[in-house]
Amino acid sequence: MSDAPDDLDVAAEIEPIESADDGDTGAAAPRKRVDKGLLAACFVIAAGLALIAWGVGSALTGTDGIDRPDEIEEISPVENAIQVLQQGNIMVDLEFGYEAVLVIDGIELETSRLGEVRDDIEPGQQQTTDPTTAVFDPGNARISFQPSEGAPIEEFTEGRHNAQVIYWRIEDGRENGARSYRWSFDVI
Repeated sequence: MSDAPDDLDVAAEIEPIESADDGDTGAAAPRKRVDKGLLAACFVIAAGLALIAWGVGSALTGTDGIDRPDEIEEISPVENAIQVLQQGNIMVDLEFGYEAVLVIDGIELETSRLGEVRDDIEPGQQQTTDPTTAVFDPGNARISFQPSEGAPIEEFTEGRHNAQVIYWRIEDGRENGARSYRWSFDVI
């Protein structure tokens, strides 16, 4: 036999390496402490991002917040406008097949129809719409009014004004199916 140590004896003599955790080889490594300031900052940032996402998702833009009838496609000035000029134009665009009249501050405006032949025009004279009335364009289903000299409303005074459009399907007539929509605007 040789004097060389047996491989099994060498393995038994190797001692385990001590870990760097205070010499206690049998205990689990201690947990790191949570930085409460960092945790609070993360919570605040997460809450801020959630509020931003909620705000963007629930925001009303454009005409989303307006409960306007489907038959009315556009209104000018828009509901609750705050910087309308004194000579500002009032316009309501309806779906095709509707007719309308305008009521401004309780005054129902006389309405001229665009393209309608008037009796007071002599042969050879050019026909124009009367600038003192509301003008209804049946081809576009649009009614508009521009304050002017001699009109029931020559200019809008500064402050709040109320407008109303009374509209109906042409085949039903005003007496059988008129509906209305009201809105307000502020003149500067």
